Amino acid sequence: MAVNRVPVLKRCRSLALDPSYLGVEKKSNRNLTRANKKISEYGLQMREKQKAKFIYGVLEKPFRNYYAKAKRMNGMVGDNLMILLERRIDNVIFRAGLARTRKEARQIVDHKQLLVNGKKVNIPSYQIKAGDVITVKETKKDSQRYKDILEVTAGRIVPEWIDVDTEALTVTIKSLPTREMIDVPVNEMLIVELYSK
Repeated sequence: MAVNRVPVLKRCRSLALDPSYLGVEKKSNRNLTRANKKISEYGLQMREKQKAKFIYGVLEKPFRNYYAKAKRMNGMVGDNLMILLERRIDNVIFRAGLARTRKEARQIVDHKQLLVNGKKVNIPSYQIKAGDVITVKETKKDSQRYKDILEVTAGRIVPEWIDVDTEALTVTIKSLPTREMIDVPVNEMLIVELYSK
């Protein structure tokens, strides 16, 4: 499996991205200074694509597949793309506050610690649907890890399309997200322009 090993803060600096979108609390004191400040139109489009891929932890080929799927769906391609990325189970777990970072959410899914409607799921790209109930396995509910996570993520704002029960470690999907509900700083229209060339 391919893994992006670039340091998070360095990557955030290069993409002009706040690390809090990844669940990272650290801040970088350095400023990125480029000799040539002007970025071409293609450069801007590429940066937005890299930003979306980095935030959601998706590699190039799966990202291209998401774009192809978004194109086949009804509605705006850019909005569909963002909704598909937001519906990934690793992202939902991060949003619900059951993981400190998206990488940790991915690891929780990989380690088969979650049940979706009572069935084991270990694929981070699994697409959740409205009405799905995600629970932490009974054997893991009392582990120190989740107590620590809930302590750290207590102040995190949970999106309105997700309902979280922190006592039972259960996440209920009330509805599918709309583009307005997604607070990720990505201009998806630039990604659409990039892929439609």
